[in-house]
Amino acid sequence: MSRTTFFEVRILDANTKEHLCFLDKVEPYSTIGDIKSLFHKSYPQWYPARQALRLDPKEKSLRDDEILQSLPVGTTATMYFRDLGPQLGWTMVFMAECIGPLLTYLLFYFRVPYIYSHEYGFTSSPHPVVRLACACHTFHYMKRLIETIFVHRFSHGTMPLGTMVRNCTYYWGFSAWLAYYINHPLYTPPSYGELQVSYALVMFAMCELGNFSIHLTLTNLRGEGSRSRRFPMPTKNPFTWLFFFVSCPNYTYEFGAWVSFSIMTQCLPVALYTLLGFIQMTIWAKGKHRAYSREFKDYPNLRMAIIPLIL
Repeated sequence: MSRTTFFEVRILDANTKEHLCFLDKVEPYSTIGDIKSLFHKSYPQWYPARQALRLDPKEKSLRDDEILQSLPVGTTATMYFRDLGPQLGWTMVFMAECIGPLLTYLLFYFRVPYIYSHEYGFTSSPHPVVRLACACHTFHYMKRLIETIFVHRFSHGTMPLGTMVRNCTYYWGFSAWLAYYINHPLYTPPSYGELQVSYALVMFAMCELGNFSIHLTLTNLRGEGSRSRRFPMPTKNPFTWLFFFVSCPNYTYEFGAWVSFSIMTQCLPVALYTLLGFIQMTIWAKGKHRAYSREFKDYPNLRMAIIPLIL
């Protein structure tokens, strides 16, 4: 019988090169996640999600599913540790990013005292579009909360606390800014009146339904049990047919929803928020598109990242 060759793993601080831990008799099939768990026993304050392990301080962090014996190391491996700081799970992150804008907007809609002049405290706007905008904004974030709880399937990945605070500042701040103007007592309705609002509402509803359909499709793709990875394809649901043309139709529909909200309210802060959101979603979509193209040799050439035939 062949003897198992065990590994020795030495962990150093990535900044100071100080010796932190020595792991003896590590199984060759151990993953980086297993090594993080062993390291956590020596340093309880650094739970696995806080740890980044690298073979070189300047290289990318190793993935948790990488196997020790597959790495370019000998039987004595040296790894460099970096503390990622406090981490929060993706469910908590999404909840915080959605609840804030939802409640912030409602504060302005109900005109809580001291936001506007005291005579407008707890008054309501005479314009129907203001009430409709509140309903659409509330629906959008309620949908996201429901998807977070019941639809999305998150990995064990986390986000640094500092990054979540920055994201919440962005989402909550923009929500307050656009809500301030839409619900302002001097707000002026759209130039083309009810016709403009009606067309925008139809577009908003279609994009929200499309976005939800894509999220369901992606969830079902991840939940089919097969270990082999596949790229998403259109289903019988017409809203998923956008997969014929783009890699990330969820972002396409999200962008469309905010464009329609901008048209409905004819509010400059909403348009700016839509533009900044589109830039960020384009970055994410291009990254996902490149990943699909690299991983799958038969990936459709017709697909773009976020805008059919253009981008």
